[in-house]
Amino acid sequence: MKLPNGYGSIYKVKGNRRKPWAVRITDKYEKDENGNFVQKRRVLGYFEKREEALNYLADYNQNPYSIEVQTVTFNELYKKWAEVKLVEKDEDHPNGISKSNINGYKASYKVCGDLYGMRFVDIKTAHLQAVMDNCGKGHGTRRKLKVLFGQLYSYAIQNDVIDKNYAKFVNVGEKEDASNIHKPFTKEEIQTLWDNVNRMDFIDTILIMIYTGLRPGELVKIENKNININERYMRAGVKTSAGKDRVIPINKKILPLIEKRMSNYKYLILNYENKQMSYFNYRSENFNIIMEQLKMDHLPHDGRHTFATLMDSAGANKLCIKRIMGHASKDITDKVYTHKDIKELIQNVDLI
Repeated sequence: MKLPNGYGSIYKVKGNRRKPWAVRITDKYEKDENGNFVQKRRVLGYFEKREEALNYLADYNQNPYSIEVQTVTFNELYKKWAEVKLVEKDEDHPNGISKSNINGYKASYKVCGDLYGMRFVDIKTAHLQAVMDNCGKGHGTRRKLKVLFGQLYSYAIQNDVIDKNYAKFVNVGEKEDASNIHKPFTKEEIQTLWDNVNRMDFIDTILIMIYTGLRPGELVKIENKNININERYMRAGVKTSAGKDRVIPINKKILPLIEKRMSNYKYLILNYENKQMSYFNYRSENFNIIMEQLKMDHLPHDGRHTFATLMDSAGANKLCIKRIMGHASKDITDKVYTHKDIKELIQNVDLI
């Protein structure tokens, strides 16, 4: 009887063996040196009788993890879970998740290196907590890490790998005081950025945040069609109702930087493939490298805090600061901006 495609196979090993019947499955397909896809197979076990091998293979296809429960590692389970969960939402996958959520899960997985090779059945709360305590990330990232733990444990329980969710006992810690996390760039540091703006890629993006109050996640989403160079403003913003689609005046100092970045492509900030850049790639591949090379100690959101500090020190109108930064205010009753409003925002932003 021929077994179904993708089901696995059974074959008799040559020679005089006590258990000659082997059960084999296809793990994956890889390209060979000629560019052809070839199967990478793995033997699950050996049996005395063919009937025993068939039963074992049937059990495996019903629940693969029930067979490999004692050997599956954290890394292997994550990959199985990711195949199902980390699917970007589109027309063909309406139940998928956003690209930002996918990047968030992948970023959380990267800090779990100490768990990769451990058998999942051996991982307990103490192991998970150690990863949490030593990840060196902020409260928001730690919360996402706990979500990843929870997802993996739910998946493991559903597939009978384990029967207890240790993720729920992990403590993410207290939320840090934002005033202690973020610190504005000093005048000397801002001057250093200007001194190197033509020497290092993406320094201009830090200056754009410093002079606009944009969050880095907002910066990478700005579309060129929403930038009005002649009237010196753009529409951008996410996160809150007061911050979405707000008018952001363009300070005269950074106008040349924005003009230089504008292109025929959709977004103002592009990766090296001329596609939209994710926040995670911007931070790891650009911002952090610049900070390291210039020997500065800042987070991407520090540009926004610098803007607020500079505007306050320059005596800018408080309501204008709130409108530019997208902070809710009882004085803001709608999101309609007149030419007079925009002109006033520009006048205030030019104070810095």
